[in-house]
Amino acid sequence: MRSRTLLAALCLSLLPVSAAYFGLTGKEGLTHLPSLGPSTNPAQGKAHLKQCDLLKLSRKQKRLCQREPGLAETLRDAIRLSVMECQYQFLSERWNCSLDGRTSLLKRGLKETAFLYAVSSAALTHSLARACSAGRMERCTCDDSPDLENRKAWQWGVCGDNLKYSTKFLKKFLGQKKIGKDLRAKVDIHNTNVGIKAVKNGLKTTCKCHGVSGSCAVRTCWKQLSPFHETGRILKLRYDDAVKIFSATNDAVGHSELVGTQRHSHSHSSPATPRPTDLVYVEDSPSFCRPSKYSLGTAGRTCSREASCDGLCCGRGYNTQSRMVTFSCHCQVRWCCYVECQQCMQEEVIYSCKQ
Repeated sequence: MRSRTLLAALCLSLLPVSAAYFGLTGKEGLTHLPSLGPSTNPAQGKAHLKQCDLLKLSRKQKRLCQREPGLAETLRDAIRLSVMECQYQFLSERWNCSLDGRTSLLKRGLKETAFLYAVSSAALTHSLARACSAGRMERCTCDDSPDLENRKAWQWGVCGDNLKYSTKFLKKFLGQKKIGKDLRAKVDIHNTNVGIKAVKNGLKTTCKCHGVSGSCAVRTCWKQLSPFHETGRILKLRYDDAVKIFSATNDAVGHSELVGTQRHSHSHSSPATPRPTDLVYVEDSPSFCRPSKYSLGTAGRTCSREASCDGLCCGRGYNTQSRMVTFSCHCQVRWCCYVECQQCMQEEVIYSCKQ
């Protein structure tokens, strides 16, 4: 039976990471963990150890958790980040990253499952790197790449995001197992790595000038992660252009590999190996129009008449409802230090999909 990863099991009702790594029960409510940042408070230290014990981890993973007080909080942040980004990217789609039906969805090799794996691993990579630079992890700090630019940045009080430590820690913590010829496991690992690569590719150089009147006599540069919305946008594009794959035998090495259709091809007559940045899937998705074990359907969902109602409502049409809403208007800044606004009302038209 395929094992599940840390976030997949902790948040089975929230998100997955990779089904080919290791598993938990899915009942641990990580979103309710207390803040566990670095602290010398003995009570907080004991609380941290207790939280690690609540997680069904391997012995190695539990030791890592106990040695890193900031890890539990970082996992919580990664969960929140991935869920919010997933729902933001699919806000106007038939499948809107709802938590309903998530357990059944994870058992299938759909495009939606591929996105969940990618956005989950991306959020964990992003959160770990940011936690290091924010000082929330005791065993890592700013970007410690041994180059002159990073040393200069540190001297000027600037802290680069430590993506190097983040990716290294992930490999150690997740501890990828052998997967043999398990095609689904290969797919899950591939999509997990797509998420990690998306964060890596978003690493950019940010510079700051120092000098009289902004003369930039001295310029300090450091590495900084892109906003996670940008990573989510890229992964959504990968989802839109995901590659359907099937198993094929590699005669040279004698094991199965990921082989899919040529891009923009609808037949298996043109096999091709997916790129490292491609999201891949093995099963066609349901329509998500009607309630099923995968989603609640689209009935009652609000939509935009111009942009999304036709597709979102699956041809059933939509209801129109008018209501009066109150909003702040004619705002003025008053001396000193406050803003004074009037209350205005206007009619708002709401469109929602029919049953």
